[in-house]
Amino acid sequence: MRRGTALREARWALARLESPAGRAPFDAGLVPAYGIFWQGWTNWLRGGVLALQPAAGRDPAEVRRFAEASAAIGAAFDASASPYLAAYPGQAWPVDSTVAVASLRLHDALLPPRFAPTVARWLDGVRQRLDPRTRLLPHRVDLATGAPAEVARATSQSVIQRFLVDVDPAFAREQYLRFRDRYVAAPLGLGPAVREYPDGMTGAGDVDSGPLVLGVSLSATVVALGVAQSQGDAALAGALANYGELVGLPVDTPWTRRYALGALPVGDAFLAWSKTARPWVAAPPDPPPATVRWWWRLPLLSALLLVGLLGWLPDLVRRRGGAGPPAAGALPATEALRVCGAARFRPPGEAARPATPGPLP
Repeated sequence: MRRGTALREARWALARLESPAGRAPFDAGLVPAYGIFWQGWTNWLRGGVLALQPAAGRDPAEVRRFAEASAAIGAAFDASASPYLAAYPGQAWPVDSTVAVASLRLHDALLPPRFAPTVARWLDGVRQRLDPRTRLLPHRVDLATGAPAEVARATSQSVIQRFLVDVDPAFAREQYLRFRDRYVAAPLGLGPAVREYPDGMTGAGDVDSGPLVLGVSLSATVVALGVAQSQGDAALAGALANYGELVGLPVDTPWTRRYALGALPVGDAFLAWSKTARPWVAAPPDPPPATVRWWWRLPLLSALLLVGLLGWLPDLVRRRGGAGPPAAGALPATEALRVCGAARFRPPGEAARPATPGPLP
């Protein structure tokens, strides 16, 4: 039943991506048509639709469309001097090409293989053009040469790492360990979280990263949860998920859970994508050495305890200083109790008696 629901929803999304409205933001004159951003993600979804069907029962039209689109993508990479194709006129981001190459690997896992030479050539070009500061795939490149134009950033790295595991698991593990070492941090001792820029470097946020809080990108942190899970890094994936439950401001109903008080549905979608992450082509990798220890929660819990104690601070100060003299006209505490008791328990219709000082009965 779940597979049928997933197939229906995936086809619904694919139909909208392939519609005129879905292609409208992209340039039909690029190679491949509409650019590698649209082509890569759309083709990955086409492969996902086929993966949800038994091989003998696949829709022939969907098989043909996936094969044709994969061939167009492969031909564009084979004809390019750079491993990174244009997403928009004159602009290229390695993350988009990574998704597209992963779709070629998915093709070869589902249909008769044909793109191994293309993938090998792409990987060779990538290794020659790594960001010199981090030795990771850069955030943005020169379109003509593929040379790095911007340092590796977490918003693109988190997506690159998610797909690279299906392109080349060994290279992906090497890249993941570099990414984890340079970008996973614990600002103010609270965390873990993912910095937008590598350790030792600062920069501005943008529409992809969102506002940076102490250098941390919330969007990259959410996507990195899926990366850690795909790499078998259960310790980091679990810590990121637990931290998100605290700072994500979840709102529960009997049927759903929404984060950011339900104000950002796209964030909920990314969390669902990350929490269900797994390689589609490669075998699940062995766990890497853990870097998150069992006591990572202690600084966070200590901070929460301190915040809770601050609410009691005024009362503690009053108690420590002692109560001041009673205000003018105020009754002593024992007399106030007697008056309250008399007012509460007098018979119905009996007039209230004036309070006069005296011993309690």
